[in-house]
Amino acid sequence: MICPHCERDLLRKERTGNICGRCKRPYALDPKTNSLRLGDLRVRRITDGLTDDGRIRVTPGQLWYALTRRRLTASAFAPGCAGWALFGGVLFGLWGVLGGMTYMLYAAGALLAAALGVLVARETGAGLGIPPMSRAAFRSEALAAWLRVYGSLPPGLVDDGGHPWPRRPANAPAPTAVLVCPDASIAAFLAADGLPERHGIALVQGPEQVTPLLPALPERAPVLVLRDADAHGELLLHRLRETLPGRRVVDAGVSLRTVRGLAKAVPYRDRARKPAPEEMHRLAALGQFTAQELKWLARGWRFPLVGLPPARLLAVVDGLAERIGRSVDPERRDAAEVGFMTWPGAAGGGPDAAGGR
Repeated sequence: MICPHCERDLLRKERTGNICGRCKRPYALDPKTNSLRLGDLRVRRITDGLTDDGRIRVTPGQLWYALTRRRLTASAFAPGCAGWALFGGVLFGLWGVLGGMTYMLYAAGALLAAALGVLVARETGAGLGIPPMSRAAFRSEALAAWLRVYGSLPPGLVDDGGHPWPRRPANAPAPTAVLVCPDASIAAFLAADGLPERHGIALVQGPEQVTPLLPALPERAPVLVLRDADAHGELLLHRLRETLPGRRVVDAGVSLRTVRGLAKAVPYRDRARKPAPEEMHRLAALGQFTAQELKWLARGWRFPLVGLPPARLLAVVDGLAERIGRSVDPERRDAAEVGFMTWPGAAGGGPDAAGGR
């Protein structure tokens, strides 16, 4: 690996105890000792890309997905294992037949059975999409090691632990909308980049926090739902629409059918969030999903919000919040109608090419 300090290529024996044998300085992550094969330089490079070279701030959840993404498309059962087992089985089988050694035939049978098992596992997708390091382990292992060595998170990263949903003061003006976002990483990301304050939006964790805000909401103000494309996200959207009759509920999350059709969208499976049978019955009763989609959801597959490019996600939610603000606030709506929020001299008085920000 390359030392993140002196940038020299180090052999395994030259970096005992995560200390560079050349410059004698400690580093946080060694690709040989963590399941994501992370090194300090890779973490910095990926973080720079996520933050758009420091223009925005991101969270550990978003960094975890970016570092895990390419490992999600590989099966846990490598083809080389099947190849070596098959080769050994044939070799031992010939040896047993030619030498008249029965125990060699048993060994050959075991190796051939192992090779067949690996091939079947790969064909059925066993182990596919399961992260080698969970989000929780990324925080407790990789980020903890980083903090021990450097004393702070990588530049551009904001903590998503604790309770990142902003608390609204009792005397705060009525919000233009409510944004429900159960993912702490995305809530911390939006709050760190100033979206709630910029648009006067109340950012909350779940349906329980929406009800107390309803009396103060303008009649035209919607409830936005920013959720993952998984069984729990679909049920959250349906629950809000059931419990808020008469209030417009806008799905601001990723569409299951859209994301499954994108070649670059890489889902994963979370064993801890696999939907229960009763939850799948509720989804099936909605009549909105095909049998194939229900099977995909039942296996725990999901595409998370943390998997979306942060700059793109922020721009989309920003644009949606701006449009909602104009529809709710009469003064802003009138200003937009007379071209106040368009570029001077823009042909046809079209919207700001910079996204209205």
